[in-house]
Amino acid sequence: MIKYISASILALSLSSGLIADDHGAGLVSIKSQHTVNQTADRFESILKKKGINVFARVDHEQNAEKVALKLAPTQVIIFGNPKIGTPLMQCSKTVAIDLPQKALFWQDDKGQTWVTYNAPAHLTERHEIKGCDQVITKISNVLANLTRAAAK
Repeated sequence: MIKYISASILALSLSSGLIADDHGAGLVSIKSQHTVNQTADRFESILKKKGINVFARVDHEQNAEKVALKLAPTQVIIFGNPKIGTPLMQCSKTVAIDLPQKALFWQDDKGQTWVTYNAPAHLTERHEIKGCDQVITKISNVLANLTRAAAK
């Protein structure tokens, strides 16, 4: 089933402009048409409209500036919904280390903005989650839809 979910995510990724180039790290990245700040703003707004908790927003570029260092625009939004996360933790307690979810908004060396998040199928493998295929599929779909909406 894990292979099926992974294949589904890859197919969805390729058909929607997502890039499933995770460098073995279990990450999914999608190009954004907006700046890092605009994309993160859009993402946060979508989360709030959908009733998804936004726990924090970290601006790594701003934090670097405070210690006289330079960093390309880089932000992380930490978010989640206990209706989805709790069932996942009921399947595997250790998945809690990767929850709540995080989305990374960053700019590469060419000025392209990206949104990156943990691939739920990777969490399945990492935490040996069994019997939660429907939850993993739901999380995969939600993450793909949220990031696409913020990036377009």
